[in-house]
Amino acid sequence: MKEFMLLVRNGIDHQAGWSPERHQQFLAQCEDYIGSLKGGGNLVSAQPLQRTGSMVSRPQGAWIAAPFSDSNEVIVGYYHILARDMEDAVEIARRNPEFSFGTTARIEVRPVKANEESTGFVYPQRQNASEK
Repeated sequence: MKEFMLLVRNGIDHQAGWSPERHQQFLAQCEDYIGSLKGGGNLVSAQPLQRTGSMVSRPQGAWIAAPFSDSNEVIVGYYHILARDMEDAVEIARRNPEFSFGTTARIEVRPVKANEESTGFVYPQRQNASEK
């Protein structure tokens, strides 16, 4: 199995008009999705992200830490998963509940780089993640 990151992007205020009941339905489906990933041996970790924070940059040698919410879209969470290949990872992403609760969700599916071929450096990884 290979490691992938699913970076869940959505509108910064996509839940603003949701009723408490709709929000609970969404959370229940997220819990079910996480449960199915765990049950299938695909989940390494998953976390939602708060919609506040800073974007750190260093243009022209001067450090800047500014709010990242300059756009209408933010990364709202991530799933670190194990999948056979990119096709399998994309299929896992398609089952995410974000797509059932709106039209602005996008999930970036990225393979995790385990090592640097040119130097042989092996990046630290969660214990047992590569053994599954």
